[in-house]
Amino acid sequence: MWSDPVTEAVQGGGKMLLVSGPSGTGKSTICKRLGEDPRVVFSVSATTREPRAGEVNGRDYQFVSKVGFSEMIQAGEFIEHADVFGNMYGTLRAPMRDAIAKGLVFLVEIDVQGALQLKTLDTPGIYVFIKPPSLEVLKARLSGRGTESSEVLERRLQKAEDEMREAGKYDHVIVNNVLEDAVEELRLISGLAQEPTS
Repeated sequence: MWSDPVTEAVQGGGKMLLVSGPSGTGKSTICKRLGEDPRVVFSVSATTREPRAGEVNGRDYQFVSKVGFSEMIQAGEFIEHADVFGNMYGTLRAPMRDAIAKGLVFLVEIDVQGALQLKTLDTPGIYVFIKPPSLEVLKARLSGRGTESSEVLERRLQKAEDEMREAGKYDHVIVNNVLEDAVEELRLISGLAQEPTS
């Protein structure tokens, strides 16, 4: 009988924590902070996009060619994969299975499309949506990056509005107003912090 490796791995005592939200909400910063905990294994996604300044292959992403990415899809190496603004991104299956089997938290920073794809398939995990305090704050954060043209910025904001409508499909929603509070809330949700006693 065929069995799903994700379900098998959950029996090892670990869990998959999926974090997503619109571009510019601070989810990467929140995930990096959570990833400082030794009980957390951060998922390094594969992508076909070009590295940004300061990004290191194997640490930030596994940068692969479009042909290489297609071969990885054919080989069944991804839990999920998606096209985001013309570039492919995928979550690798083997590291997830290993981490969960060891009883660790496998942290996946994932786009909304990919997270909902997994949720639809009933993939076991804790699904967390990171929201900005408002669209105005999000626009200011994205503009402040200075990495995108006004056309791309407008596309990202439109996509952010669409993605925020999906927040209700997640298990938890965190509003990233104060970074420290958002990190602590995610620690509580993931079981990495003791719930305060009243």
